[in-house]
Amino acid sequence: MTSATISLVFSCRFGFQMKHRPIFCCLSCSPVTHITLRQTSLLCCRGVVPVLSEVILFIYSVFMAGCCPCSPIAEEPNAVALSTAHVATTLSPADELWSTSRYKAVRLRMESSGPASKTPITVHQLFLETVESYGDNPALISKKEGQWVTLTWRQYYYECRAAAKSFLKLGLKRFHGVGILGFNSPEWFISDIGCILAGGLATGIYTTNSPEACQYVAANCEANILVVENKKQLDKILQVKDQLPHLKAIVQYKGELEQKSPFLYTWAEFMKLGEDVPDEQLNAVIDSLRANECCSLIYTSGTTGNPKGVMLSHDNLTWTAHTSATMANIKPGEEVIVSYLPLSHVAAQMVDIWIGMRFAGTIYFAEPDALKGSLVNTLKDARPTCFLGVPRVWEKMQEKMKAVGAKGSPLRKKVADWANSVSEQIIILNIISNTGVPWGFMLANNLVFKRVRAALGLDRCKICITGAAPITKETLEYFMSLNIPVMELYGMSESSGPHTISSDNNYCITSCGKVMTGCKVKLENPDKEESGEICFWGRNVFMGYLNMPDKTADALDQDGWLHSGDLGRLDQNNFLYITGRIKELIITAGGENIPPVPIEEALKAEVPIISNAMLIGDKLKFLSMLLTLKCVMDENGEPTDELSPEVLDFCKQHGITATKVSEIVANKEPAVYKAILEGMESVNARATSNAQKVQKWVILERDFSVIGGELGPTMKLRRPIVVKMYQEEINEMYAVAEEK
Repeated sequence: MTSATISLVFSCRFGFQMKHRPIFCCLSCSPVTHITLRQTSLLCCRGVVPVLSEVILFIYSVFMAGCCPCSPIAEEPNAVALSTAHVATTLSPADELWSTSRYKAVRLRMESSGPASKTPITVHQLFLETVESYGDNPALISKKEGQWVTLTWRQYYYECRAAAKSFLKLGLKRFHGVGILGFNSPEWFISDIGCILAGGLATGIYTTNSPEACQYVAANCEANILVVENKKQLDKILQVKDQLPHLKAIVQYKGELEQKSPFLYTWAEFMKLGEDVPDEQLNAVIDSLRANECCSLIYTSGTTGNPKGVMLSHDNLTWTAHTSATMANIKPGEEVIVSYLPLSHVAAQMVDIWIGMRFAGTIYFAEPDALKGSLVNTLKDARPTCFLGVPRVWEKMQEKMKAVGAKGSPLRKKVADWANSVSEQIIILNIISNTGVPWGFMLANNLVFKRVRAALGLDRCKICITGAAPITKETLEYFMSLNIPVMELYGMSESSGPHTISSDNNYCITSCGKVMTGCKVKLENPDKEESGEICFWGRNVFMGYLNMPDKTADALDQDGWLHSGDLGRLDQNNFLYITGRIKELIITAGGENIPPVPIEEALKAEVPIISNAMLIGDKLKFLSMLLTLKCVMDENGEPTDELSPEVLDFCKQHGITATKVSEIVANKEPAVYKAILEGMESVNARATSNAQKVQKWVILERDFSVIGGELGPTMKLRRPIVVKMYQEEINEMYAVAEEK
């Protein structure tokens, strides 16, 4: 044998206890032979050393017999024959680019060269590649009883194998669902990947779902097992259990079960269930996985009807993770990510699970009350290098920082104002790198910007991302003024997350960046302003909607292009700008098409005390608007009657004593109504036609929220639902106008 390190895999739960321990090391007799468990990666699992297999087995048997004088006699776990990571991938036969059957594979949108020609791999192959190269790196870090606990990539892999065995033991059938209902945690990740390794369909369920909504998703994916976080989520499932004919077991991953039943398991009980499942049985399932078959379901929010199950293949996940993160300059083995956004949504899942896996990132898990205020604590502990925030998260940060800044001393305010004036030049020049920055930038950076980033926990953050909903130009400019450029991504569940990406090299404020390498974008039926429906092509495009051929045909045309339903335009440098959504277009009684978002965002920019604005006017004679004021949210994320600090400051400046939303509305507080009226007049003055001017508006007594039903999980307005909820207020605005 040549001087080399040959690694063997052992079936211990974590595969890390024996790291660097010699298995055969006779330095006095043979200094060139040294076998360890250094990487657990395992040349033998890669199919690289079949010729040496007999030699390895011989050496191992010598060690186990205690024949090596420098090795103690000890009983070691049995060897695990892992599936190969780098053998040529076999694809299932497929002629069509789409499918609505869980059992049917699709033809991949591969090209002869470039990124789209990359060899397809399964989730398991991706995972094993990462374990081979970064097995000892920290993977998942979570708090247990107030202390951070770490799983390495190798430990994480073995935990997923253990979970996969337990799913098989519980009777998970091929291409049946495992529903996961809970806040982000290592158990969520392990359940998701364990399900995929066992041949199931990993299915996230929103924690805000009602029992009926949970039942719909679980029944639609034909879930054999449901994994829930706690008693609150368990109770939802128990209410609808009798309506889930495929359900065999429920696993609760936090806390003890308050009731005993043969189909209920704690996490610890679940992880032990599969201990007697042979490795060969799991490996046979893993070897049967194909990159062009479905492995994950992302359910849409169901704004306009029942949620649709977006079928994503192994290749959708693995190729998109590699391509998007490469374009965003993610560095292997270096990145730190905080997981806090709902994993049932494609954006969080792509960044936290799949990009994290592809580039061996370290994932910190936030506390369940992250969006109620504790997120900043996790950010300070983790100091992420990459951070994804939906627009509402960035807006909340902006509001809090403005509130803190307003309380600063006169000197601090002067320094901050000067620093902001320096940053305004950056905005104008649209500069991100430190080359060619304005005079005074380095001083402003050291005095102000670095301190602000450190206070947010973003001092190491190289990549700040936003997506999933529109973000205002004001918010983007605010963070740019603090030298925190927020990069917009654009995509959808049906594109496995991103389709266009902003990066240091491809950034233009208010644009969504440029199309991902290896993908294409086209604008269908452009208007006179060159704005048309955005259509996608690439290996990130989904397989189809589960059991919904009609809906699939609506989304994918005969040539395989995905029609987004969004309107956009491309500038001369191929930056994409979103201009509206076809389904959201308001068509007035006069027949004019009006995109609501630009008008809504313009008013919010004019009147910062407004929290939400929703334009009304479909099939009506004129436009009106529903408005809410910024208020304090309680610990459950529900809006209270208490005005936010920003609104209270406004009231103080205008001599208003009111502290509650209801007081402002009941008294029709003149200064507040005047500010809104002047803001509306300013917006109307910029309208391109009289039909686009807002003639009536009303302030509602309660802000919009996810719990209230007005907003979806990613804070998008659920317009049809809002119209139904506030139909009385809408009718009153138009009735008053008719009387006049």
